[in-house]
Amino acid sequence: MYILKTAAYFDSAHFLYGYDGKCSNIHGHRWKTEAEFSGRELQKSGIQREMLIDFGDIKRELKALADSFDHSLIYEKGSLKDKTLEALKEEGFKLTEIPCRPTAENLARIFFEALKEKNLPVSAVTVYETPENCAVYMEEKYV
Repeated sequence: MYILKTAAYFDSAHFLYGYDGKCSNIHGHRWKTEAEFSGRELQKSGIQREMLIDFGDIKRELKALADSFDHSLIYEKGSLKDKTLEALKEEGFKLTEIPCRPTAENLARIFFEALKEKNLPVSAVTVYETPENCAVYMEEKYV
């Protein structure tokens, strides 16, 4: 089994709606995302001969995902009042709505699914909320 890894970073704010603790307040992180790609065989011909996949391709895709979240407020759909959203949008703030709580666990799954949709051989995504704390999402076949 061959495994390639690449990483990307983004800065954003979030809060955990309905949570009883300090993370219910808006706060920011320097998020690190690591994506792992795996396969049993290398390509046999063409420009990517003897490669699983081109590092340039996976770096570009992961960076594009990270950039889409960069310097935004990531929030769970339905967690902010319409008036609040209107005011934030009027002020020109970048908002990223997701259908679930913006936890490291859910961001790992969201990144994984987005990479999978690009037909990349992603096997796991790790999202670090802090340098010491991370969540990993992978397909069942790799567990």
